[in-house]
Amino acid sequence: QVQLVESGGGLVQVGGSLRLSCAASGYIFSIYGMSWYRQAPGKQRELVATITKFSGTNYADSVKGRFTISRDNAKNTMYLQMNSLKPEDTGVYYCRREAYNYWGQGTQVTVSS
Repeated sequence: QVQLVESGGGLVQVGGSLRLSCAASGYIFSIYGMSWYRQAPGKQRELVATITKFSGTNYADSVKGRFTISRDNAKNTMYLQMNSLKPEDTGVYYCRREAYNYWGQGTQVTVSS
């Protein structure tokens, strides 16, 4: 069955960096677009970045220039490189596969000031 497993979250200071990973299994990874979402406490889940099966990318305005989404089809893994982190980047980060709406369990990112 389809499984998405996020990792790489943690506690980081303002201005720091983290790289999140989303390991996929149970399907042909290369033929689906993928996305990162995040949910801050008390807020709705929001789209952070997307990557198509052709590696085209799109970003929320709030993370443009700071975050980079990428994928390695040989490793069935998607990444989110997060630089210049801000307190408002704090939240649970989820990966999602397009089509049939598969989600991972999430990984916590906390940016402290």
